[in-house]
Amino acid sequence: MAEEQKRYVILERIQARLTGWLEIVQVKLRSNRTKDLFLLTLPYQVAAMITALVAVGYAWLFKQMEGFNLWLIDKDPYLIFAAAPVCFVLSWWLVKKYSPMASGSGIPQLMAAIEVANEKKEDRSWRFLNLRIIIVKVLSSMAMVLGGGAIGREGPTLQIAGSVYRIVHKLLPPFWPKVSRRVMMITGGAAGLSAAFNTPLGGIVFAVEELTKTHIAQFRTAVLTAVIISGMTAQWVLGPYLFLGYPSVSTVGFSFMYKVMVIAVVAGALGALSCRILLITDRLRRGMSSVLGQGTFVFCLGLLFAGCVTMLGTAALGSGKHTLETYLFDPVIDPTAKAIAARFFGNILSFSAGGAGGIFAPALSTGATIGGYIGQWFNPTRSEHNLLILAGMTAFLTGVSRSPFTSAILVLEMTDRHSVIFQLMYAASFGYLIAMAIDRKSYYERMKIRLLQALPIEDRPPPEPPPPTPQRGNRFGKKQDEEEPPSSGFGL
Repeated sequence: MAEEQKRYVILERIQARLTGWLEIVQVKLRSNRTKDLFLLTLPYQVAAMITALVAVGYAWLFKQMEGFNLWLIDKDPYLIFAAAPVCFVLSWWLVKKYSPMASGSGIPQLMAAIEVANEKKEDRSWRFLNLRIIIVKVLSSMAMVLGGGAIGREGPTLQIAGSVYRIVHKLLPPFWPKVSRRVMMITGGAAGLSAAFNTPLGGIVFAVEELTKTHIAQFRTAVLTAVIISGMTAQWVLGPYLFLGYPSVSTVGFSFMYKVMVIAVVAGALGALSCRILLITDRLRRGMSSVLGQGTFVFCLGLLFAGCVTMLGTAALGSGKHTLETYLFDPVIDPTAKAIAARFFGNILSFSAGGAGGIFAPALSTGATIGGYIGQWFNPTRSEHNLLILAGMTAFLTGVSRSPFTSAILVLEMTDRHSVIFQLMYAASFGYLIAMAIDRKSYYERMKIRLLQALPIEDRPPPEPPPPTPQRGNRFGKKQDEEEPPSSGFGL
């Protein structure tokens, strides 16, 4: 009897404790802080779902256009001489006529929008991110890939995602808790990359490394929420998938690393060189005063691209994903210098036309051809050859974007080859070093600067303050005006 009474007392205490906890939860849910937190995160979550659905639909359309172009070329290879010039001009004209800011990759526009964004009514980020840009971006890139253009959809997806987030921010009612416009757009870029490649970590790293100079503590919750929801929504529609599947990769020792270094140096240098050429051709096209002159220039680029396809092979066509799958998964491959030239010049001719199109996937496929061709000189096994191909992909993308961590993480997540993460980072490091020796600024950075300089003076962001003058340290190694780092700041 005493034992039952004791058990009853214990149950009463547990019930009382549970009741107390539920009362605390009820009070918390009623508090303004909890309501504000829910309202603050809701726009990010809604925009993430919209971004994922738009990205999935865009990917489907892109694939259909690529398939139709291949069907056309199979019917008659010389049809490329009609399809490429006409579609190149159509892609350029759509951008020129309806939305000049929809041209190219879209990443420089997203970077420029983030730089000029503020919370005032006269915010000018709408110039780079809006509904019209979404429509023109999709139509222009569809026209380009229909003509066989060697472009990708990943960069455009980032600008589209940034536009979605900015539109959602604009639609918030006045009574809504204050949501940062700049953080919304940064988050949109991360969510866009996550949905485009199914690479959530790549989206987070890209947001930190490329899109912002803001401390991550100011936007980490928003970015994490966005990449989770956009990635899960994309997976809900498409099912779980990897962009490039599961290639067989060998674990290698230290003595193998010089082979990775050789490929990384060559791929990184060619990536930086391709960007220098793109800047020159962009300047040439824009320097023509008449629309007719620019259209003729684009038409000639289409003819040159058709000649490139005819002479160098169909590897020049499209985003290059077929090339990636061939190099990584076919039992036997025969890499050639012609394939490198096809991807390298195909990318440049397509991107120089001024239509909408990304450079991420074409950069990866070009890097794969470089890694495959140079890698065969070392007589590797098939699994070792795959590692060298992945190193070429990572280094070339780093040479283009100057984002070594993003490049390594993207290739890692696309292939799920965690065992070679150090080799990929090694390749990214050497690709970055040689690219920086060729040009201190990335293609994205230089295009962003051009976009900002084209704005009216009153709309440009204020100049960056000069770097602080170095000061002598005291005997403890600290500068005289140096403050102690904050003891906290990690937050939730």
